[in-house]
Amino acid sequence: MVLNDNSSSVPKLKVPTFGRRHFQCFMICIGFAAAFAMRVNLSVAVVAMMDNKAANPDFPEYHWSEKIKSRVLSSFFCGYIFTQVPGGILARRFGGKVLLLSSLFITSVMALLTPLGASIGGWKLICFLRFLQGLGQGVTMPAIHTLVAKWSPVEERSSLAAYSYSGAQLGTVIILAASGVLASSSMGWPSLFYIPGGVGLLWSVTWILWGANSPSECRKVSTAERALIEASLKSNAKQEESKGALPVPWRRILTSRPFFVVLVSHCANSWVFWTLLTQIPSYMKSVLGMDIKSNALLSALPYLTMFLLGLALCPIANFLEKNNHISATASRKLFNTIGLWIPVVTLIWLGYMTRDQVDLAVTLLTLTVGISAATHLGFQVNHIDLTPNFAGTLVGITNASSQVMSAIAPLVVGYVVTDAKNPDQWRVIFFIAASISFFGNLLFVFFGTAKVQPWNDEEAVKSHELKPLKEKNTELSKANTEA
Repeated sequence: MVLNDNSSSVPKLKVPTFGRRHFQCFMICIGFAAAFAMRVNLSVAVVAMMDNKAANPDFPEYHWSEKIKSRVLSSFFCGYIFTQVPGGILARRFGGKVLLLSSLFITSVMALLTPLGASIGGWKLICFLRFLQGLGQGVTMPAIHTLVAKWSPVEERSSLAAYSYSGAQLGTVIILAASGVLASSSMGWPSLFYIPGGVGLLWSVTWILWGANSPSECRKVSTAERALIEASLKSNAKQEESKGALPVPWRRILTSRPFFVVLVSHCANSWVFWTLLTQIPSYMKSVLGMDIKSNALLSALPYLTMFLLGLALCPIANFLEKNNHISATASRKLFNTIGLWIPVVTLIWLGYMTRDQVDLAVTLLTLTVGISAATHLGFQVNHIDLTPNFAGTLVGITNASSQVMSAIAPLVVGYVVTDAKNPDQWRVIFFIAASISFFGNLLFVFFGTAKVQPWNDEEAVKSHELKPLKEKNTELSKANTEA
């Protein structure tokens, strides 16, 4: 790849195939994987904690009702929603590096304390520790969005964002696949908290050494690569550096139709994703009759598929957009539709599965979760499309709203599924998720766009607000001239 320059006196600089921007996204991916492993671990650990004789009888067993279990699983999201919007503001003020570091460090410490908390204070103390973890992780996505916006050339935005966010599936796959073995090992279910927590602390050290807020703050980035990124992003990065942090146009954002449809899609995706993520282990055990080891491996399969599909779809999106086969807006709508409407069919079908149809049920679960990777190339990257300057703030708002759905979803399961072995009650859960997924994408199809919004920069906001006044003054001037 060569960076062209119209000036003959300036030599052509070669941009490395694997540059610093790719390394930063790799680091973000690994950090996000660790964060998600600590977010998901309780979903599988709770199965062993409530039925430890089947895993490792040397560790304590807790006899919780489905309602208590649902409260424990939803407690993370109760804390998660509070730091989303502040996270976007703080990321712009202090940079994504510090915020992402703080998030992983706090989450790791809380994970390491969870087994001790369970033995001392039972489910109530676990809820408190998970609440604190949620507060810590609430700034993760705003920080990542801010970092990706700074490091991604426009034409590589889809792929680099998708690679960064694929860490969510990577962490989920690893913790789900290893959970059965770890819970049955000599370390027991506490290892599901100790190992991810230790990895998170190790990542924090490497991020201090190698992470960077932007190419302008990174000593290792080459001159060619920095020029490529800054030229692609035009004046966005320089504008913030020269003028300080731009004021957030709250009114413009909250009254923006393109932003609203992104928010709705984000909420719909979160409802489906977290309903399945928190409940698949219990569903497989209670309805499909699987033991904890096979449960763990098959629970990981949908997220492995999601991880692989996410990587496979990136070059397809790049090909379509770089070669101008479809516009960026059409690309966002296409992938968002794939990620949210195919699960509508599979969720309805899944509602009619019985214990005699285990293979088909696992296939449907895998397809439902796996195909949702397409949304990374839809609404997820659309935050950066709409406003590179305020991408972190936007994702903070939408993620906070979507996590309300994530907190409610497990509670709904707890109230609807009073008998975990009753497939009819699970059918209601799948039908609710299918309906939300359908309507969540419908608005995006009609009103979504990948165009940068006028309120992205200060001058545009001011000129947009002053335009009606200028037109009025022009009309008055003409009238006076004619008079």
